[in-house]
Amino acid sequence: MILIVEDEPLVSDMVCLNLEHAGYDVQACTTAEAALAHVPNAELLILDRMLPGMDGLAFARHLRAAGVATPILMLTARGEVAARVAGLDAGADDYLAKPFAMPELLARVRALRRRAQDAAPRPPAQTGSAPGSAPRTLRFDKYTVNLNTREALTNDGVEVLTETECQLLVYFHDHAGDMLSRADILESVWGMDKFPTARTVDNYVLRLRKLFEPDPENPRYLITVRGRGYVFRPESTA
Repeated sequence: MILIVEDEPLVSDMVCLNLEHAGYDVQACTTAEAALAHVPNAELLILDRMLPGMDGLAFARHLRAAGVATPILMLTARGEVAARVAGLDAGADDYLAKPFAMPELLARVRALRRRAQDAAPRPPAQTGSAPGSAPRTLRFDKYTVNLNTREALTNDGVEVLTETECQLLVYFHDHAGDMLSRADILESVWGMDKFPTARTVDNYVLRLRKLFEPDPENPRYLITVRGRGYVFRPESTA
């Protein structure tokens, strides 16, 4: 989940919409105090510098002092060198001045997620061969997904998928050829205790098509069945 802490509604809504369209889970808050409860579940924070109450600099310092290592992308209306240095010194990993181009923000999000994954400790190599210990890998066409590490060979090179992206791919793979309604997908992947919508499924499918379809606008594998749902056909006839 990406946590956005931004008190300007237009900016927050724009960032949320574009991240959701790219397939990310998003949680938005308008204050640092409200965001604190969501920090443990966040894989990345997009943090406005100027906030009511505790400002972005103070919030970043608070998180780092508490040992929170979650990557922080700081947004600000100030682009001066001194302001960027202050943000980075407070604990931000990257800095983006307003107004910004959305493709650049998305690229920085991808880069921070890759950097965090590269820095994460790897489990020790297994010297034995316990049953079921082999990595599970999904393969279709030129694409592969290592479900142990969530590392995938995609149209954009090696990407680290989110847990939900992996779960959705596994569900499609395990039900290849079946017509899956959005309701079926929501219940099986997200569960009944969550509150996503049918649009959430569509956003994730768009994200997966961008990563795993040779031509995302004319999908071969993740096929829309109009008015019903989706079918996953790993063996394309194209």
